[in-house]
Amino acid sequence: MAETTLRSRSRTVTIGPGHPVAVIGERLNPTGRRVLSQELARGEMRLVRREALAQAEAGAALLDVNVGLPGADQARLMRAVVEALQETTDLPLCLDSADAGVLDAGLGAYGGRALVNSVTGEEHALAEVLPVVQAHGAAVIALPMDDSGIPDTAEGRLRVAERILERAALVGIAAEDVVIDPLTMAVGADSASARVTLDTISLLHRHLGLNVTLGVSNVSHGLPARTALNATFVAMALALGATCPILNPLEAGMMQAVRAANLCLGYDDWASGWIRAFRAARRSGGEA
Repeated sequence: MAETTLRSRSRTVTIGPGHPVAVIGERLNPTGRRVLSQELARGEMRLVRREALAQAEAGAALLDVNVGLPGADQARLMRAVVEALQETTDLPLCLDSADAGVLDAGLGAYGGRALVNSVTGEEHALAEVLPVVQAHGAAVIALPMDDSGIPDTAEGRLRVAERILERAALVGIAAEDVVIDPLTMAVGADSASARVTLDTISLLHRHLGLNVTLGVSNVSHGLPARTALNATFVAMALALGATCPILNPLEAGMMQAVRAANLCLGYDDWASGWIRAFRAARRSGGEA
């Protein structure tokens, strides 16, 4: 299985076989978050910095950065957020936008090797996003959907992922620098959707041997007891080959599931990480 290496100015994170699960923290996203949206609109970075530090402390390995604020100059805003984060934390960044101009601005301000979230198999996305990724020497998350939509089978998603890999290779992006997202839908809206995602992870792992991410919280959208559902889903995904899930590291139940998966998959020698987290939680009076 391939390894994907990402870097900040002072830290390197390697995703792949034999390495602990690399959690991508999802909380730097203004969608549905009024206070963060208001601060970003004013160009303020206090909450951005606090969220970054909190996620790092909770165990995130990378930080997803989304500045999708309607009406904002998102290229300018992405550049400003990237600069603020580099002053605040040494975690590598995952720049989250479908706009090639926004990605170019953020990558240009970044003093490391970022992950780009994301490119699809749609022709316009391939033509616009992949050259930006290649020009900045970044890695990229690929979503297996194309101009026909989202395939409703795991086999269909695998075929789209293979086509994205072919196009990435044509512009000089190595296969190990493409992380696949099998696409996670709300299981409350379609009871078969989670199984298709899990089957896609299994196929990607067996046939491509690349790293796999997924937006974990999408599975529970609209349902009660979301953390319990998310935690179960992420544990199943990790067992099938996912390596770098996007989730909220401030939810104790989610990080418990990730640490348990690390231990059970053999990525936590002598259970040292599990025990260390338990002792830290006991000292703070919280959950491990």
